[in-house]
Amino acid sequence: MTLKAVILHGTVVIDAYLVASLGETALAAMGLAAAIAGFVLGAILAFANAMQIRTAQAFGTGDPVFLKSALASGMTVSLAVGVLGLLAIQVFGGALIGWLAPTVEIAQLAQDYLAVFSLVILGEAIGQCLSSYFNGCGETRTPLYSFCLSLPINVVTSIMLIHGYWGLPAFGVVGAAMGSVIAIVVQVGFLALRFLRINGHLLRIPGWRQPSFAGSLKRHIGFSLPIAATFLSATIATHICTLIYAKLTVNEFAAMTLIAPWIMVTGTVGMQWAQATGIIVAQLLGQKEQAAVLDRFLKSAWRGANVASALVAALLLAVCLSANALYADLNVETRMLLLAFLPVLLVLPFPKGSNAICGNTLRASGDTIYVMHIFIWAQWLFRVPATAVAILYFDLSAVWVLSFLLWEELLKFPAFHRRLARGDWKRSTISG
Repeated sequence: MTLKAVILHGTVVIDAYLVASLGETALAAMGLAAAIAGFVLGAILAFANAMQIRTAQAFGTGDPVFLKSALASGMTVSLAVGVLGLLAIQVFGGALIGWLAPTVEIAQLAQDYLAVFSLVILGEAIGQCLSSYFNGCGETRTPLYSFCLSLPINVVTSIMLIHGYWGLPAFGVVGAAMGSVIAIVVQVGFLALRFLRINGHLLRIPGWRQPSFAGSLKRHIGFSLPIAATFLSATIATHICTLIYAKLTVNEFAAMTLIAPWIMVTGTVGMQWAQATGIIVAQLLGQKEQAAVLDRFLKSAWRGANVASALVAALLLAVCLSANALYADLNVETRMLLLAFLPVLLVLPFPKGSNAICGNTLRASGDTIYVMHIFIWAQWLFRVPATAVAILYFDLSAVWVLSFLLWEELLKFPAFHRRLARGDWKRSTISG
């Protein structure tokens, strides 16, 4: 799961690198189109995370009808989110691009890119659902193999279509979108064939977990909405904070812009460990394991989470200490700020990782609304307003602003750990 997430983030970097050869105009157009499509893809990923846990619950019970209901309901929700997102892009995308784009040329290129990239959104709606199904069943290698297959296809076809090699027309920035479409078709095809080969028999099983499919779908949505809302809230809050960061000095904003992707990519290690923990807890609860078994597993998972947090801290330390080599062309003040971030970055992974273990364990037991409240209120009652006040009114430095990420995790810490210590999650009854 971690490798797959790293490859997913790496794909974005590779696409930007390939388009960068066309100049700033093409790069700006792709970035603008990708930002708009990112909201829809973020919604698809949010519901996919919920389906992952729901599938794990079904897999743990050993009930094939429950498993089939989880898959069908998850696919229905994912496709609905994708189609509604595409309709919103169709209705509002052109006007939004025209408003945000600095030039007419960039606006036109962004619209052309988005028109082709829309097919990727539909592909992701199917692909992410199938990937979550395999993860929930413990088949985590299958989604990884699908990415390993599609990534080189994406790179090669994008290069060919961007520059018009081997007698093909040069499509420019639109060629990058075409390469992504070809890659997602291959990826979804691989996942679908694997599903039919391994679990195709589920399609022939009669009946649903509830008396009707509508009932199963309603139960699935009720479980998924709090989890999806949590992920969407985090995405929106992060985007708003990024916009506020633009009011910092140029060097401070540059430093925040540089460190944010590193926090995200290195943090993947801890976050995927926590998600894997949630999947296994859901499977164990579905199997109705004893409390002692659950406690023993969670202790070992927590030890692993501490190791993952230490690894993340070490990676961030290496990035900051290598700032002079990595970003030699940047201003000295910007590079010094990266070093000033170190005290926060070395501590942040530990409460963040521990909170993630709690959150995913509670979600696995069905306690999704409580987890949603902790995340949403910490974001909207603390991090976003604190960031705005610190920058817009008190003109605090970027180091103080970055520290709000740590303070947010410390605020969530007691609420998460008290709830987990109560032990109600161990007595959860998995319902369909």
